Amino acid sequence: MNDNNVCVNKGKGKVWLVGAGPGEVSLITLKGREVLADADVVVYDALVRGGMMSLMPEGAELIYVGKRAGNHTMKQEEINALLLEKALEGKKVVRLKGGDPFLFGRGGEELELLVQNGIDFEIVPGVTSAFAAPAYAGIPVTHRDFCRGVSVITGHRRSNGALDINFKALAETGNTLVFLMGMSTIDIIMNGLLSGGMDGDTPAAIVEKGTTSSQRVLITDLAHLEETAKTGHAEAPAVIVIGNTAGLAERLKWRDSLPLNGVRAVVTRPKELSSGLASMLRKKGAEVIEVPVIGIEPIYDSDRLKDAIRILAEGRYNWIVFTSPSGVRVFFDELMKTADVRALAGCRIAVIGKGTEAELAKRGLHSDMIPSKYDGRTLGAELSRLLRTGDRVLIPRASIGNKALNEELSKSGDVIIDDIATYDTVYHAAEWFDASKELADPKTFALFTSASGVRGFVSAYPDMDHSAVKAVCIGAMTAAEAEKYGMRVWISEEATLTSLADRLMQASKG
Repeated sequence: MNDNNVCVNKGKGKVWLVGAGPGEVSLITLKGREVLADADVVVYDALVRGGMMSLMPEGAELIYVGKRAGNHTMKQEEINALLLEKALEGKKVVRLKGGDPFLFGRGGEELELLVQNGIDFEIVPGVTSAFAAPAYAGIPVTHRDFCRGVSVITGHRRSNGALDINFKALAETGNTLVFLMGMSTIDIIMNGLLSGGMDGDTPAAIVEKGTTSSQRVLITDLAHLEETAKTGHAEAPAVIVIGNTAGLAERLKWRDSLPLNGVRAVVTRPKELSSGLASMLRKKGAEVIEVPVIGIEPIYDSDRLKDAIRILAEGRYNWIVFTSPSGVRVFFDELMKTADVRALAGCRIAVIGKGTEAELAKRGLHSDMIPSKYDGRTLGAELSRLLRTGDRVLIPRASIGNKALNEELSKSGDVIIDDIATYDTVYHAAEWFDASKELADPKTFALFTSASGVRGFVSAYPDMDHSAVKAVCIGAMTAAEAEKYGMRVWISEEATLTSLADRLMQASKG
């Protein structure tokens, strides 16, 4: 192995051992995200949560090998063999493990068989829950006023049922003690430390599902650790912190001040459009799960669009109307194949809303008209007042575009409307997302930015009880579509992502 933790060979596939982090998707490292995006095969475990699934590359083979106490989808030896098998097929294989793969993650075991068979591998460390979960609970694992160091210990039993831990030595270190996988042995941990001489008044905390929207922090002391876990119905995965720094949790807790703390947001926008909304919600404290139930498929080599671009270049269009960011993106991709932005020189531009206007601005252009209310009917009604007899209007948009726009434009009299389909909206389900289970959670909301998004969701998950969905919607048309299926609906005041996030905050407060 060289200094970059890479074992080199030629002619075979390669395995990357990647730490996914503690649960919050944005805590995966930049290197981890980069490697994951290029994978042919992803082998992932039970601690890789739903939000992380949005990072899985399209077309990759996803293999779940999750292990919980007493419930192993695949034995460790089988996982090792699987990694070798896929690498020998010449694949780029990512073994994605919760936390850091070398901290009680059996990462070393999974590499040994690869070494024996001369397979390339690379190690991408991850943020461990041993430090991240306490940090999200306001507990520093070291503090010069309270401790000299930190010890990370596994609470997992050996095959003979024993915990091979020198509790007396641990108690004498004066360190903050962080136990992983210790919920099933919490009584042994507590009694062992007390017997080893640790004071029963020593502060302690249980951080359950750390860094996620389901995070709970139970504050106690060592003598009452087991009782607190039982009365609080604490569950794995959880991190147990014992030491004086645990007493700082109440003073240093910071997540409670975030407006969407404890909220899960299911973002249903197309994958290429979801990042801005997801980032905004995460900054406000929400756990975001990106489930793109609709996708965009450009209609290539359209004779109608080619003719329209020729007419546009000849200066014979008076207006071009964009009804979505996707419409802008697909149109300009086609425009640049046969012409350039100078074709727009004699044409005015209308957009349906700020998101579409922002996409247009990426091309160095500003709109001449944006409606007072961001929907097709208002756009058509207000644009029609600006049209003159004989004007020609180009509308490059989805093949299932809203008819209200054309109905309103037609009221302006003798105008020519070229409504050209430039892309299809397709519906698809994320097989890893259990919609019925996830959306039954009272703190989980689905966000919809279009009526087609609602239809896509219903098409993707037809068997669930859609009345259980708490839907936060942009615009009346989106809300009306959600109400057709009995969803409980909240409507943003404006058709903007900022307003949508604000409405989610209000909805989450009850």
